[in-house]
Amino acid sequence: MTAGLQLAPRQLPPSASSEEERHRERQVRRRTSGLVVLALLGAVTYLVVGVAGSWEYAMDLRGRQLGALVVVGAAVGASSLVFQTVAGSRILTPSVMGFDSLYVLVQTVVVYTLGGNALALMGVPERFLLNTAVLTGFGLLLYRWLFRAHSRNLFVLVLVGIVLGSFFSALTTFASRLLSPDDYLTLQQLLFASFNTVDRSLLVVTTAATVLGLAALVPLLRQLDVVALGRDGAVAVGLDHHRTVTRTLVVVTVLVATSTALVGPMLFLGLLVANLARQLVPAHRHTVLVPVAALVGVVCTVGGQLVVNHVLAFQTTLSVVVNLVGGLYFLILLLKAVRL
Repeated sequence: MTAGLQLAPRQLPPSASSEEERHRERQVRRRTSGLVVLALLGAVTYLVVGVAGSWEYAMDLRGRQLGALVVVGAAVGASSLVFQTVAGSRILTPSVMGFDSLYVLVQTVVVYTLGGNALALMGVPERFLLNTAVLTGFGLLLYRWLFRAHSRNLFVLVLVGIVLGSFFSALTTFASRLLSPDDYLTLQQLLFASFNTVDRSLLVVTTAATVLGLAALVPLLRQLDVVALGRDGAVAVGLDHHRTVTRTLVVVTVLVATSTALVGPMLFLGLLVANLARQLVPAHRHTVLVPVAALVGVVCTVGGQLVVNHVLAFQTTLSVVVNLVGGLYFLILLLKAVRL
């Protein structure tokens, strides 16, 4: 009797995992769109609020400042996030490699050897090229030494970066004690990140370097998803882990070196931005995380400068605010015992 019967296929309910995945994708899109809107609102607010006098002069000055804020925020955000991926820890940033300490040392040595007046004679473009060349060369030499053999790993890089950072800081302290009071005051003006006076030509060069660096990261994003599994996991699926990590660190070096040379060191900005991006967006794909980190960096730099301008009335600098908030955030991460 039942030989000729045909049973209709049973309709299976959608799996909980697929529904959860769709919800996560919607959440990612909403939060990313919100960050874009927030960044645009912050940029417009920075340009037009509190303008007094000539609009042409204000737009020129604020446009350059805003450009520097956007470039630095995007560069530091993207570079810090991918560095944390290859380092395998959310408390490590490129500052661990000694970039900030080396930047301070270079400024101190220039003032000590040539005097404070030499900075004015050298000019802004020359100082930018000097800082960028030294920081980039330092990073590339460090990577080549550490990765010339496949047995080298990133933990060695981190340890060497910490040691070199301490060494540079010690040299800076020693040299600064030998400066005259006038030269010491001149040096202090260079050691805090400043967006008040940004040279247009330097901004163009830094923007171009940042765009090229971010573009160089694009073909590495899917590979970084595999790198996040760890060295053994990445090698097991056939990824050239050494080559991918080395290329990523070279791009990180260029991004950090140019942004630091443009405005100065901002120690905790990368830590703050990268961790906020990971918490805001429930995703593990770097095609999502890196753009979000860049957007969070822009929101933090533009929003922080707005606070400095209109709330703190220029009584401090953005680097002080970022280091204060970032330092507290770092302590919160440790006290909460987050698995970093």
